[in-house]
Amino acid sequence: MYNHTPTLNHEQQQEAAERIHELMAQGISSGEAIMIVAHQIREADIKRREAAGETFSDEEE
Repeated sequence: MYNHTPTLNHEQQQEAAERIHELMAQGISSGEAIMIVAHQIREADIKRREAAGETFSDEEE
């Protein structure tokens, strides 16, 4: 399982919170909205790291 959790700066945290609120306004539960946004953040981080040529380890925590 993928355990890497990217670190977000304040601006990125604000953007994530706004996306969560937008999803909730569309009728998605808060828990599901958080899961969706967290998944999007992780996927974007994977793409960024791959583009930078970084390697991945399933043992990262």
